[in-house]
Amino acid sequence: MNTSGNERKKQQGMSKRMTTMEHKEQYMEHLHRYMGHIESHVNKIYATIHEHDCCILSELDQMQRLVSEAQNFAAVYYLQSHLAPYTKQYINLSLAAQYLSEKRHGALIAVERSDRLDPYIHNGTLIEADISHILLETVFYPGNPLHDGGVVIRDDTIYSAGNIFPLTDITYQHRKLGTRHRAAIGLSEKTDAVVIVVSEETGRISFALDGQLFVVRASV
Repeated sequence: MNTSGNERKKQQGMSKRMTTMEHKEQYMEHLHRYMGHIESHVNKIYATIHEHDCCILSELDQMQRLVSEAQNFAAVYYLQSHLAPYTKQYINLSLAAQYLSEKRHGALIAVERSDRLDPYIHNGTLIEADISHILLETVFYPGNPLHDGGVVIRDDTIYSAGNIFPLTDITYQHRKLGTRHRAAIGLSEKTDAVVIVVSEETGRISFALDGQLFVVRASV
């Protein structure tokens, strides 16, 4: 590569790092704002909890809403941070998960990172199409022959669909998990993939990473 090419690559890398830093600063600013609101509600409850004629249920409800919003905001940030270095289409993946959640269509999407997933997946159908939330919604539409299996994202493409992932044996918060969630955790136990899962029963969006399950969006 010539000098100008090296310089261009260096500038692109610096620009990407600056953008990442800006996103992190914005995230911290928003999170601090959420924490401030939550702290304010907690202090208000403490100040009135001994007043017999004061009902704190509305304050608790508001605090629960703020905590849920803060959790969702943080989860989306971390999910996108994990995906961004490996696919430019992480926004489309987030949109697909949101649309599927709203319709309560179950989904299982593994984003390949450093570890190749081929040794751990079976019986998939090769797709090799550009990522779009519309195509992902079609794949996971109930009745579609591929909707019960998992999708593999490789770089910026939907590499395959209808895959069978390895299942974990662990439980989550002392409750039995459905097959999609067990598959998401199972694949993340064996690889460094980020696996997005949408519950068809509740619409809840979660992602599995390193054998752990994190909630992105609570039940709709």
